Amino acid sequence: ITSGSNKKTSLEIDKLYKSVIKAGTYLAPSIKIAEAAKIIENTKRDINIAFINELSKIFNLLNINTNEVLKAASTKWNFLNFKPGLVGGHCIGVDPYYLSKKSQDLGYNPEIILAGRKLNDSMGEYVVSQVVKLMIKKNIKIKNSKILILGIAFKENCNDIRNSKVFDIIKNFKEYDIKTTIFDPLVLPSLIKENKIKNFNNIYKKNKYDAIVLAVNHKQFKTFKYKENLKKNSVLYDVKRVLKKINIDGGL
Repeated sequence: ITSGSNKKTSLEIDKLYKSVIKAGTYLAPSIKIAEAAKIIENTKRDINIAFINELSKIFNLLNINTNEVLKAASTKWNFLNFKPGLVGGHCIGVDPYYLSKKSQDLGYNPEIILAGRKLNDSMGEYVVSQVVKLMIKKNIKIKNSKILILGIAFKENCNDIRNSKVFDIIKNFKEYDIKTTIFDPLVLPSLIKENKIKNFNNIYKKNKYDAIVLAVNHKQFKTFKYKENLKKNSVLYDVKRVLKKINIDGGL
């Protein structure tokens, strides 16, 4: 989507992008329309993910695998195939607030948009509550237990930590006096120091943990030695349920 401050500029910008974008361009009538189109794209994705996250909470109570439900539902031609997960980053987790603020300034309080944001912002706390419940069921002492969190980036296979919801997971584990170690091979330690996160490594050191939380689905974690790094009585929580050949205790 392209646009400009006047017709001549718009045409020049569109011409430039057409020369490099293989998929083509769409020339919007104004900058406002172009920006509004982008902001509703991210807001729609946020709302759809919130809906699936809410379903995952319900299905967990029903002891139903959310991924298997989505797999079955996706056989329908009109199904929108979104996945549950942590919604962070600089687009999906932010744009809905811009739109909501502008709306409120004009006297309208958006209900669906803010409801989606509230639910997605709660997922870090929800993940921690589920891990702690699983540990209690296995009679694992919570205070001073050791948990390994795999991934701190806001999404898989990238090194961007902006608005990552893994920070919420770390914060909530701390409230239980749980000792967390964070490993992300893609993120530079200097970025983590700025956020005052302790026990972070981008080079893994083997250890034994009471629980492992696969928070971000980096491709490097597909070959991680999960069993070798867990105590005999322990919990493996796969946030997005992507581990297929390993028995996991829970996930979204």
